[in-house]
Amino acid sequence: MTEWAFIFWYWWVLALVFLVIEMLVSGFFFLWMAAAGLVTGLFVWAAPSTGAETQVLLFSVLSIAAIIAWKFFVGKKIIKSDHPLLNKRGAQYVGRVFDLYEAIENGQGKIKVDDSIWKVHGEDCDINAKVKITAVRGTVFDVQRVE
Repeated sequence: MTEWAFIFWYWWVLALVFLVIEMLVSGFFFLWMAAAGLVTGLFVWAAPSTGAETQVLLFSVLSIAAIIAWKFFVGKKIIKSDHPLLNKRGAQYVGRVFDLYEAIENGQGKIKVDDSIWKVHGEDCDINAKVKITAVRGTVFDVQRVE
């Protein structure tokens, strides 16, 4: 049975492949595997008599350790935004007052917000009434009449 022989630059090519994959997908997962490949290549360059099993074990341990360390670091870091409602479109409208687009009958009606029409729930009102958005439930606003 022939033994596999890994040369140091094999690991560097593998690291480059992982970097390309990281550019195509996001998440920093393959970046750490590329770093492990680079370190394994450096280790094999410094100690060329290292066996293939040891090299694969070193790469595996370094990959797992780097990924776990990254997840641990990211998990502890809370990112604060100056626009916390940026991707919560409906929540951005809470507290604002709008004219009805369609009268509220039997607790249901519609308002026009910018270029879109939203369903609303609230007390019955005629079409000339103004309503204030008090809450968002999915894609429906809870509203109350403003005098």
